[in-house]
Amino acid sequence: MTLTPHRSSQELAARLGTNALVCEVVASRPLSSSVHEIVLGGSAVALAGVPGNDVMIRLAAGPDSFVRRRYSVRDVDTERDHLTLWVSTAHTGPGSTWVQNAALGDPVDVVGPRGKIALSPVADWHLFAGDVTGLAAFYRMAQSIKAPGRAIFIVETNASDDALTAHFDEGIGVTGIFVDRDGRAGSDPTGLLRGLAAFALPPDEGHAYLFGEFAVTKVLREALLDRGLDDTVISRKAFWRAGRSNGERGEPDKDES
Repeated sequence: MTLTPHRSSQELAARLGTNALVCEVVASRPLSSSVHEIVLGGSAVALAGVPGNDVMIRLAAGPDSFVRRRYSVRDVDTERDHLTLWVSTAHTGPGSTWVQNAALGDPVDVVGPRGKIALSPVADWHLFAGDVTGLAAFYRMAQSIKAPGRAIFIVETNASDDALTAHFDEGIGVTGIFVDRDGRAGSDPTGLLRGLAAFALPPDEGHAYLFGEFAVTKVLREALLDRGLDDTVISRKAFWRAGRSNGERGEPDKDES
């Protein structure tokens, strides 16, 4: 039986020029202390978009209320029509509650694809910097790099087992730096700035992708500008903001105050 997405999802998708569809949970498992993997089946290819895109999930926020949360697509299995999401469980909220309690066969109301950041087609090297909430997007984007490209990861982890890895095609140069948060606040950029300072940016044409906490990604952007990167080759996306819940559409408050 084909399920119909909620009317609000259909209306939202129509305004955004994208798809509103219903998938079902086909697999779910914790990957680390802070990351839970969930696989959705049915209509996945239509929802997943290109590497860097995300989907909006409609979730219960109370007995009679709902919110949407956005999650980057980690992987797409076109033969099975499955898409994989990595959801952060490092905090309590509608998304972490959903993913840790999802049962096989559960319907999931999805709008997608969403997002404007994609892999640069002209860069020789790609820098992916942020926290574990960005890993799904980082790895999917990096796995689409063509040889002899290079991927550089500087990622802050909440726990040692959050240092999740991925496989890449032969001919892709890969450098990975995992930084232990070591009890620092989520809005403290110290660890990632140290990781960035420890690495010499390669010559040639590069592009940086900064995904994670609002204030941290802002400081990382400024640090890269100071090191000579042009603003046109820095893509920044805040996934969350310390001390504030994401809005009903799943995005953090972007007020600069």
